Amino acid sequence: MSSAERAIEIAEAIVEAEETNKLLVYKPYEYQERFHNAKDSSGKLARQRLLMAANKTGKTYCGAVELAIHLTGLYPDWWTGARFKRPVVAWAAGNTTGNTRDIVQAELIGEPGDPEEYGKGAIPRELIVGTPLRLPGIPNAVQSLVVKHVSGKNSKLMFKSYEQGKQQWMGKAVDVVWLDEEPPQDIYSQALRASLKSGGLVYMTFTPETGMTPVVTQFMTKLGSSQALFAATWDDAPHLNDEIKEEILRALPPHEREMRSKGIPVFGSGMVFPNVTEQIECEPFAIPEYWPRICGIDFGWDHPTAAVWLAWDRDTDTVYVYDCYRQSAQTPVVHSAAIRERGKWIPVVWPHDGSQHDKGSGQSLADIYRKQGLNMMHQHFKNPKGDIAIEPGIMEMLQRMETGRFRVFTYLRDWYEEVRMYHRKDGKIVANMDDLMSATRYAVQSLQFATLDRASKKRKRKAIGSGPGEWDYFPVDNRIHA
Repeated sequence: MSSAERAIEIAEAIVEAEETNKLLVYKPYEYQERFHNAKDSSGKLARQRLLMAANKTGKTYCGAVELAIHLTGLYPDWWTGARFKRPVVAWAAGNTTGNTRDIVQAELIGEPGDPEEYGKGAIPRELIVGTPLRLPGIPNAVQSLVVKHVSGKNSKLMFKSYEQGKQQWMGKAVDVVWLDEEPPQDIYSQALRASLKSGGLVYMTFTPETGMTPVVTQFMTKLGSSQALFAATWDDAPHLNDEIKEEILRALPPHEREMRSKGIPVFGSGMVFPNVTEQIECEPFAIPEYWPRICGIDFGWDHPTAAVWLAWDRDTDTVYVYDCYRQSAQTPVVHSAAIRERGKWIPVVWPHDGSQHDKGSGQSLADIYRKQGLNMMHQHFKNPKGDIAIEPGIMEMLQRMETGRFRVFTYLRDWYEEVRMYHRKDGKIVANMDDLMSATRYAVQSLQFATLDRASKKRKRKAIGSGPGEWDYFPVDNRIHA
């Protein structure tokens, strides 16, 4: 054999080794590594995870590699996430049997039906024990397979689909469940039940094509202990260049573009504020003291009580959302304390249900907040024309967004989550997870009542001995004070 032939043989062997043992060459993107090593908000291991990502970002491959790592026990040096020291029992599933075969199975063990591709998925070929068990009635579909674990014993992987129904997900305890594509709530509940028996993991990888379903809503708005949500956009995937992104965007209808490119749940044509995120984002800055401010509040208990703070640059007629608050199942005392610390002098606009009287005390909800030291307006919110309709405020906000006169500080994650979920059904605003949006609308429609910090003005005059000057340059309407 010549040296050239030997070199070719070595090169082919290297390619073959890489193709049949992808764990050796897996170098996760930053978002993939964060997902693998996820912790919950308290810093504990997140046993329920959702990677809600844009199309073509590598989310499914990320999910397949993680499952292969658990099945084999071949944890890389950078791995700080969940770790099993023994063989595992795992489920991998897609929404249909066909998709489980063509996507999930293909990523794990190679392209179905092609003998030359067998073993070129995330699970190393040399660690697949024996011949996988075929799924009866579905060509080239695998029902289960056995994988050699570093302990010397074997892990077991079973393929499932949501269309089988929850009955097929009952009974057995498993260590790891990977759900590629969004599951129905009943399937997700069964996956949790199966994994909780062994203290195992459930993780999901999908693009949220069906909008704000119960599973998506829970992760986006009510993260519990041991849960973590991750997002990935086209910008997080280095393999996608600008030319590819632009080509894909041109082929998509406008209302799908944020979902496909950013992994934002889609509402079809029913989004209230479509494709506005980049137009309204604003890096935080020190707000000038001569910009009047106002706060809007939306009362709640089972759904959150929410408050939003606006600053108004009257030179350019631009509104800045600079702070927000959202908390459920708490008393007015707790909410009031959070609002007071942001400036008890700031006028608070409140909705008409704040006029309702408490059966025990006989006080209105607005009065209860007022007695906690908040600068509540005398009357409940009304649009400038005197009504309380929703649409005038929506149109005012939308027009400001489209003309660059409505900006939101970038760190207000709760606010951005809501604006991306805010949608219509049959032409009407869906009153679900809209608390911050309602509070914002009240404040935007009440800018004429925004005011300055008069106490701060007096303190500065006393300190420097100044008379009327820059502090009186912006007259305000003080009729809101009690």
